Amino acid sequence: NNVFAKPLTAVNVASLNRFEDGAVVDAAALIEKGILQDCKNGLKILGNGNVTVKLTVKAAAFSESAKDKIEKAGGKAEVV
Repeated sequence: NNVFAKPLTAVNVASLNRFEDGAVVDAAALIEKGILQDCKNGLKILGNGNVTVKLTVKAAAFSESAKDKIEKAGGKAEVV
């Protein structure tokens, strides 16, 4: 149990549909689009909703369902 662990900023895959096909999505891109205010400790992508665009998503963590949905849409889920 790591008492020093910092909480990750969570975003659902449904929010990723605001990007165009082929985009590379990371915390900076999410802040630029106004989806996040800030992301101090890293980004986690959660599986709520669906994603319909082909994206390369870079985050500290992915839920299993989010990773599956991104890959089924033809994109890539990269842990950074």
